[in-house]
Amino acid sequence: MAQGLVQVTHTSSSRWRRRTGDYATLSAALSAAGDGDVLTVSPGTYRENLVIERAVTLRGPERADAGSVRIAPTDGVALTVRATAVVRDLQIEGQDAAAPALLIEDCVAELSGLRVMTRSASGIEVRSGARPTLRRCTVDNPAGLGISVSGGAGGLFEECEVVAAGQSGIAVHDGAHPRLERCRIHHASGAGLSLSGEGSAVEAVGCEVYEIKGAGVQVASRAAGHLTDCRVHRTSADGVTLDTDAVLTLADCEIHDIPENAVDLRSRSVLTLTRSTVRRFGRNGLSVWDPGTRVDANGCEIRESTGDYPAVWVSDGASALLDSCRVHDVPDALFVLDRGSRADVLDSDLAQVRNTAVSVSDGGTVQLDDCRIREATTGAWFRDHGSGGTLANCTIDAAGTGVIVTKGADPEIERCTVTGPSEAGFYVSAEGRGTFSECRVTGSQGYGFHVIDGCRTTLRRCRTERCARGGYEFADGVPVAEDCTSDRSAAPVAPEPGPPAVPAVQTAGLLGGIPQQSAAPAPGGAPGGPGEPEKPARPSKEVLGELDALVGLESVKREVRALIDMIEVGRRRREAGLKAASVRRHLVFTGPPGTGKTTVARLYGEILHSLGVLERGHLVEVSRVDLVGEHIGSTAIRTQEAFDRARGGVLFIDEAYALSPEDSGRDFGREAIDTLVKLMEDHRDEVVVIVAGYTAEMRRFLDVNPGVASRFSRTIAFGDYTPEELLRIVGQQAEEHEYQLAEGTAEALLAYFTELPKGPSFGNGRTARQTFEAMVERHAGRVAQLDDPDTDALTLLHPEDLPRGPRH
Repeated sequence: MAQGLVQVTHTSSSRWRRRTGDYATLSAALSAAGDGDVLTVSPGTYRENLVIERAVTLRGPERADAGSVRIAPTDGVALTVRATAVVRDLQIEGQDAAAPALLIEDCVAELSGLRVMTRSASGIEVRSGARPTLRRCTVDNPAGLGISVSGGAGGLFEECEVVAAGQSGIAVHDGAHPRLERCRIHHASGAGLSLSGEGSAVEAVGCEVYEIKGAGVQVASRAAGHLTDCRVHRTSADGVTLDTDAVLTLADCEIHDIPENAVDLRSRSVLTLTRSTVRRFGRNGLSVWDPGTRVDANGCEIRESTGDYPAVWVSDGASALLDSCRVHDVPDALFVLDRGSRADVLDSDLAQVRNTAVSVSDGGTVQLDDCRIREATTGAWFRDHGSGGTLANCTIDAAGTGVIVTKGADPEIERCTVTGPSEAGFYVSAEGRGTFSECRVTGSQGYGFHVIDGCRTTLRRCRTERCARGGYEFADGVPVAEDCTSDRSAAPVAPEPGPPAVPAVQTAGLLGGIPQQSAAPAPGGAPGGPGEPEKPARPSKEVLGELDALVGLESVKREVRALIDMIEVGRRRREAGLKAASVRRHLVFTGPPGTGKTTVARLYGEILHSLGVLERGHLVEVSRVDLVGEHIGSTAIRTQEAFDRARGGVLFIDEAYALSPEDSGRDFGREAIDTLVKLMEDHRDEVVVIVAGYTAEMRRFLDVNPGVASRFSRTIAFGDYTPEELLRIVGQQAEEHEYQLAEGTAEALLAYFTELPKGPSFGNGRTARQTFEAMVERHAGRVAQLDDPDTDALTLLHPEDLPRGPRH
């Protein structure tokens, strides 16, 4: 398009004789114009470098369909504004890589409807204290910065858009402080919005930053920002980064669809996050590093991680405060690492966590008050020496394990409740410590409190209810337990000072100690450990007699006897100098819970010890939580440690199928399996491994792990107890505790067990023991009303003592 004419409308009183004029060039028109004059530019291309130094109005044609006005010199700055001018509806084009296309300096100008389409150092540069107002301007500069604001400049950018930038979309530095309202920044090759330098600041309201090849928002070197109702999404690097004393406030903002960290803070930076949402991020939602770095989040939501990293990461001495926040649908919720690092979490929800909700390690500290943790593999894990803090008034529901304390960690857990864990409510091992005050475990499928390895743990006024394997399980030393209770088993009392003795696992309650057919020593609770004399092996006939005395399990007994016969005959053939068939001693136990799998595993180890096949014959029982770590390498170490504890005995892996979940993805259970297979091969004569679990799940486990299946000699199936066998177990319990079944009670029990649903949750032997315990409790309540009960009243259990049947 050829260059058009420029019409100047003169409004100055000194020009009353010359009201209008037409000029062939913009430069000539500007030279002739005075303050207040209006320059209307005809459509066309003007290859001039323009400088506005008077308070004029420069505008394109009033009709939108008339064509565009292009200011397009071959080099240099296309348009420079140094006065309180008004510039509207022009297209600015520059070609100089060393200069901006539009330069605004030392003035208060108003610019609107400009289209800056250029390949310049920057599309628009505002500097030298300028305070312009820019409305509905667009910048397309694939070669450099979109908009640069520096040198103490400020101004208002309203509904402006950077559609492309070869570097940052908007760069604010050198003490500048603009305000952005409803602006859009996208397709930048650097940061979307970059702030740097002391005194530099931005206030942004209702803005959007997206499709950025760098970070969405970058604040560094003492710069500050305040973003309200803004969105940052679809970046290729971090969503928001703060570095070197940066300060940023995000209020009512959204940060989402970020492949790296949604927000990353370092080097004494401070972030305040209010009523904001962070979702769909590939690494950390909040990543906080270095001493003095701090994030305060209030009323925020962090969810839907797309990667395998913790949602909130606090390390190297940094600190974080989460108040009334929600973190959910993430691999891990909060990791606090390193001495000096601290996280305070108040009245917040951590839910749908695939691994650990709260992890504290390497000297980190947490304080959780009035928080709710739901559906996590581990509620909170204090991992090692120096790591600690406090959990107060928190609830942990539907977790694998509520709280784990290991390797010298020493937290304080106060007034916390764990409900429905699939393993243990509280688990302490490997020299972990901890003080548990007024804590409660309800409905655990494992133990309430499981303390092993001689850990010096303190329990005060704790309570357990409906814990399938027992309320309290202590091994290798008894923790301090004060005023602790259980609905069916009370906590053991710490022994009086005196000569050291081999500690017994105590689960005494209303009934004294009720032996459990499926009970077994806890991990690490092997006889013959450090400081304990090796127990002599019982004769194999005696142990086999104990096996035969178990109720039911006839097919199991036949399988075990056949295997023992093979091993024994093979041993005798070798002693006679004959060849002996190689017998794999590793076993798979399948079947529902409560059918005696652990008890049979313990007896199997004792028999092999009596035959000289195993050095010690002890049982080490573990599950997924004992073997699987949460980072590459940690699982192999934990699996090796468990295997080493089982040397000379039996390693019993309960619910082994959990090591290979159907939706495993990058689950570290695979690492445990690989490590275990290698150890079984390298130490084939030192340890017997038994894997156990539900029948269908174990079949799938072996099908998808052929390397594991090839190392087991046979599968032994444990079936549900029949009603008659359950009745026999109750009879044994009664005889053991000097009770008798009154006339009609056996028939009532048989009918009761016949009617009980036999679904996946049916407890078998555990159900029989719990039924007997319930009968004793109801009997006690009935007999306590009698003034002078006789022996029959004190010993006879009547049909009315049965718990309510399934139809009631």
